[in-house]
Amino acid sequence: MHLCRHFLLRLIRSIALLAIFSTAAHAAEKRDLIIDTDPGADDVVALLLALASPEELHIRAITTVAGNVRIDKTSRNARLAREWAAREEVPVYAGAGRPLVRPPIYAENIHGKEGLPGVDVHEPKKGLADGNAVQYLIDTLSKAEPHSITIAMLGPQTNLALALIQAPEITQGIKEVVVMGGAHFNGGNITPVAEFNLYADPDAAKVVLASGVKLTYVPLDVTHKVLTSDQRIQRIEGLNNHAGKLVSSILNEYVKADMVHYGLPGGPVHDASVIAWLLKPELFSGRLINVAIDSREGPGFGQTVADWYDTLGQPKNVFWIENGDAQGFFDLLTQRLARLK
Repeated sequence: MHLCRHFLLRLIRSIALLAIFSTAAHAAEKRDLIIDTDPGADDVVALLLALASPEELHIRAITTVAGNVRIDKTSRNARLAREWAAREEVPVYAGAGRPLVRPPIYAENIHGKEGLPGVDVHEPKKGLADGNAVQYLIDTLSKAEPHSITIAMLGPQTNLALALIQAPEITQGIKEVVVMGGAHFNGGNITPVAEFNLYADPDAAKVVLASGVKLTYVPLDVTHKVLTSDQRIQRIEGLNNHAGKLVSSILNEYVKADMVHYGLPGGPVHDASVIAWLLKPELFSGRLINVAIDSREGPGFGQTVADWYDTLGQPKNVFWIENGDAQGFFDLLTQRLARLK
């Protein structure tokens, strides 16, 4: 009986150790990530947050698209973020310079003519990777392990849409697409109902939605709850490193327009919420719903029709984030920026 009990205790201890090692291994797993972006102030903050998190995120590439400013400027700003984070091993590929169908629009009124308010810009030392972002997506996703690569979509969805149109089979390599875009409860930020990224290219967003990939949307509904404050920006500035000074300077300038327009006590940092969701999903909550995208000319152009209450009973195709822990987000952002120079 004693021997049996001793064997049983050793077996339980072995199983417990195995569970601990398994949990640790799972926690250490990196997410293979491509960041598709149109920097943009909040995009640069998002890039710095991602580039400062190498334990969780294996950033395979940054792909750029026209959106907040022209493609030449978004591509330069992405390379600047890479330079500021001292992560120049990450390739940057330039992509689509205009939407699929509609005329290009930009957000220089919010992001400034160079796309980076509050800081001086320069030509980065390292250039773009050879090749085009769309071809990079096709080549990479077609060769990837099944459902292994996440795409953080921080701007208009033109690059991925073009890749899907040319090679629809690339969905096999996509684990998840996390979109900063859309609006429901909050209302839009470029029309009463449309959020900028969807308004800039709703046709592209419809292609991605129709592809059947796993989709998470981080809309204005949540980003307008995750707001700056003087204290939060001062904490970032107080890091006394280059990254802290850059981000605090960018945010101090960038949030002004939204604070005035919406009467908010602070401003949203939209795109960085996508990276925070990837790093600490427990900071956010939402649910699986049906989403449709309006690309018809008229007042609903670019609207995400989010069926939060399942009124129509249609298939659920998007995980829609609705709420977030603002202080948790800024604690995470400050902690990760502290790692940079």
